[in-house]
Amino acid sequence: MSPVEAFLAEPYVATLTTLRSDGSPHVVAVRFTWDRHAGLARVLTVASSRKAGNLAANPGGRAALCQVDGFRWVTLEGPATVRTDPARVGDAVRRYAERYAVPPPDPPGRIVIEITVDRIMSLNL
Repeated sequence: MSPVEAFLAEPYVATLTTLRSDGSPHVVAVRFTWDRHAGLARVLTVASSRKAGNLAANPGGRAALCQVDGFRWVTLEGPATVRTDPARVGDAVRRYAERYAVPPPDPPGRIVIEITVDRIMSLNL
């Protein structure tokens, strides 16, 4: 396992950056999962969230997910899609529970944001 993959396997929180309609960044702390085989980062949220709204308003828009620990960091970047399909949301729930050792919250309107990662940047790994 590469140092980047090992770092991404640690159950840290990350920041997710999406763009508002005026082009300004919207940055929030999130929990996420990384599937290196599929090249997908997944973030559970609700359809009414600003991050989901930003992506729904800009189909194919990009997002950046950055996990930081001190002076070590990894950013996963790529086009992001809001998914409502129950099978995809269920898969994200399962992966979240494995990564964080607790089930995620189960709010009404839960969806998953999938980022198809095409750029990985890191420092001090």
